[in-house]
Amino acid sequence: MAKLTFFCGKMGAGKSTLARKVAAQNQAVLLNEDEWLASLFPGQIISLDDYVRFSSRLKVPVKGLVQSMLAAGTDVVMDFPANTMAQRAWFRELLDATSAEHELVFLDLSDATCLARIEQRRLVEPARAATDTADMFAAVTRYFQAPTASEGFNVVSAEKMGAG
Repeated sequence: MAKLTFFCGKMGAGKSTLARKVAAQNQAVLLNEDEWLASLFPGQIISLDDYVRFSSRLKVPVKGLVQSMLAAGTDVVMDFPANTMAQRAWFRELLDATSAEHELVFLDLSDATCLARIEQRRLVEPARAATDTADMFAAVTRYFQAPTASEGFNVVSAEKMGAG
């Protein structure tokens, strides 16, 4: 049975790094939202509002694509955020139409750790300097909601996967 793996963690927590690792270890297809957005909407995502608008445009085609891959028995790792209840509700809709297994990997790191990682990422990836800022972290983090048992996901801590 195919498995969908997706991630919850604050900006800078290491979701993308862990997604690449999990996809490689499991020979799964990796879908990265940042790459899709940069390719489809180059230079157009400057603010959080821009991100919300453009990322919502990806939801319908990506949902169908992922459901098709899971139905074909292909494991999928989605580097798309599951950081709010609304974002996780979209993953729930996606999963409910399949018979796939799933793991929601939760990276529970402090704000200080995430901010330090964001600062380092700006040095390594200068193209992200405009959006990877302490102000953007604060704006995004105010919406962050840790997963709860009532949502019904198979939550796995990043520490159990050798990350964190």
